[in-house]
Amino acid sequence: MATRRGWPSQHRPVGLQDSIRPFRGSCAARGRAGAAAGPSGVSCFRKVQGVKSSAGDTGLRQYARYSQPREKSSNCSVYFDRMPSEILLKIFSYLDAMSLLCTGCVNRRFYHLANDNFIWVRIYSMAFSPKRSKWEVNSEEETAMSVSLPSVEDKEAGYWKKTYITKQITSVKEALAQVLKPVNPYTGLPVKIKEALRISGLGWAIILRESNGREYILPHVDLSLNDTSITLVWYGKNWPCLATLSTLNLCGMTPVFMDRYKASAKKPRWHSLIAKYDLSQLTESTMIGCDRLVRIFSLNPGLVVGVWKKEEELAFVMANLHFHLLVERSILGSATVPYELPPHVPFLDDNPDYGLHGYQLHLDMHGGGVFFLCGTFRNLFTMKGCIEDGYVKLTVIHSENSREHLPLIGKVGLAWRTNVFGAFIESCSVMDVTLLDEHRKLFWCWSSAVHMRPAACPSDGPHFLGQTYYVDYMDMEGKVHAELVWIEETEEYFIVNLVLYLSVAKINHWFGTKY
Repeated sequence: MATRRGWPSQHRPVGLQDSIRPFRGSCAARGRAGAAAGPSGVSCFRKVQGVKSSAGDTGLRQYARYSQPREKSSNCSVYFDRMPSEILLKIFSYLDAMSLLCTGCVNRRFYHLANDNFIWVRIYSMAFSPKRSKWEVNSEEETAMSVSLPSVEDKEAGYWKKTYITKQITSVKEALAQVLKPVNPYTGLPVKIKEALRISGLGWAIILRESNGREYILPHVDLSLNDTSITLVWYGKNWPCLATLSTLNLCGMTPVFMDRYKASAKKPRWHSLIAKYDLSQLTESTMIGCDRLVRIFSLNPGLVVGVWKKEEELAFVMANLHFHLLVERSILGSATVPYELPPHVPFLDDNPDYGLHGYQLHLDMHGGGVFFLCGTFRNLFTMKGCIEDGYVKLTVIHSENSREHLPLIGKVGLAWRTNVFGAFIESCSVMDVTLLDEHRKLFWCWSSAVHMRPAACPSDGPHFLGQTYYVDYMDMEGKVHAELVWIEETEEYFIVNLVLYLSVAKINHWFGTKY
């Protein structure tokens, strides 16, 4: 077979073809190679590559020249940073608001340039200028003309950026306020809460803080929507050391710029502190259950922390948040201060001597996406004078009335999982309580994990016989006490007694009276 003196482009060996193409197309690489080779362009490559060249091995010299390792690309960023401010401002003027904010995080100089009022007043006019008909003056031009040059120059740097972000946040709040207006008469909660969560792009994160001040921000991994609450879960492989952690902050995260059609986890978000927890409270008194892998601890309000038994390290974190003011608490607070509830206006009690009447309770019990109980109890009442240790007793299920006893569906327990393991902790569940007053206003609500602890001796009543379990919850506004009986024949729990204890201080504050 005759040998060819040259290779056609389509038959050239792949390695040589690929190595020569980028060299020919890269002026910067050619310049760097020439500088390294010296005046002759050959001698330096003899020393580095050990290749003897002659007049007929030009292709080999080019291949050897390009085979040298390239210089680091950090020089490009140095040259970009050394550009005159006028050129950088021109480049920044083509960026959108989100890209401009990210650019301002590069360094101090980019931060000041990215605060330019002329750039941000253009972005502001494009976003919030009133819409006009086609034959009228363009709305962006009209807004730009209304803002005179001296007025832009007189403002401090970053003024129009702050104005634009404030306007964005205000528009989000106004849109959500309209969505959250309709209220469910049975629960007293917004009907379109799920739609509000979708529109706002709301997410949640926990901030783990070490004793030395170092922080770890972890967005939620999974969530599930219940009837009156939401369950958030965090887990992963690279948890910080539990022994070094001091506090855990639960925050809502809302995108600064709303764009429901282009969801992105990298969008700028502002934080709203919901609750702060002290991790030193993970003690025996707060442990509510365990299995062969983890122990779980309950911290009010609504937090469950799972700790590996062997390593004494975090396994998962679970937060249960009631729907009441969930959007407001997750959006309207700041990174350091929670959302402050609006001042309560006392309701006029028409007949204070009659006691509490016409109350309504919505109760849910669930664990890991499985519901054990979902019930509504109406016309709850108590006579005035039924006060025990500063609490008013409101009986929901009477132990003497067997017709009121309710079974729990399925096997009661709390399901948990991580990216490696998963299990089911028996006798634990999440309880959601929503109590409405006689005017169908939300009086008391919470969502928290609870534990069923066995009683000292089995119950021996006229309507049931079996092992008795107690479920108790307490906060600043009231207490809940429930008694459950395990029926061996049917293998199910029955709630045979359920009592609410409302704080007298809460009642007086609600009605503006002295109960």
